[in-house]
Amino acid sequence: MKSVTFSPVTSANLQKTSQKTVSASETQKSFSSFLKDSIEKVNQAQIESDKLTEKLAKGQDVDLHQVMIASQKASISLQLTLEIRNKAVEAYQEMMRMQV
Repeated sequence: MKSVTFSPVTSANLQKTSQKTVSASETQKSFSSFLKDSIEKVNQAQIESDKLTEKLAKGQDVDLHQVMIASQKASISLQLTLEIRNKAVEAYQEMMRMQV
């Protein structure tokens, strides 16, 4: 069994790890690009599901289980996106109700 040693948290160690500062605008751009990429992935899953469903309806060679899996992935990712949006709106409304 290997022994693990932990260095104590000191102000010198914290300064070493926090030397990289990120501006608010960089953080905003990073978050915005992450959000855009995530929504694009959800959209791509919906498009893929629609394509497979259309192929199945036309009688083309596509496995039913592939269609169902793509459909469920698209559905679950859309539900997750909606829940995240609902939580963000709820948090915003809660902040707006706070007294300053």
